[in-house]
Amino acid sequence: MFNTDIYDYINVLDRAADASYLRNKAIANNMANINTPGYKRQDVSFASNLEKALRHSKYRSLDQKVGSVRLDHLKGTVFTDHENYSYRLDGNNVDIDTESAHLASNTILYNGLTQSINAEFNNLKAVTK
Repeated sequence: MFNTDIYDYINVLDRAADASYLRNKAIANNMANINTPGYKRQDVSFASNLEKALRHSKYRSLDQKVGSVRLDHLKGTVFTDHENYSYRLDGNNVDIDTESAHLASNTILYNGLTQSINAEFNNLKAVTK
């Protein structure tokens, strides 16, 4: 077996796309529960996990940092957003306009990530030809 790092960026992009997909599900769940009394919106954190993983690397170059990321620790984390906050009398803190904006933003991010993954694979194909 060859020890190679050609898939390092693809693996990190894949984890980011998984987290974006998970965030899409959380947003859809928020929208589905917009009229549920007491429901608190959920969100997904990934960028801070990636930043922490890259910051704690002993290496200086980005390539080395990405190569040293432990993928089993790199995933999206679901959390309850503003648990104690609600501007509605029923205790629900979901706003449809905010969720729609988050959904649009996350869709753009997901599409960008999948395009980046495809570009990395196209680069690999070009090198192997």
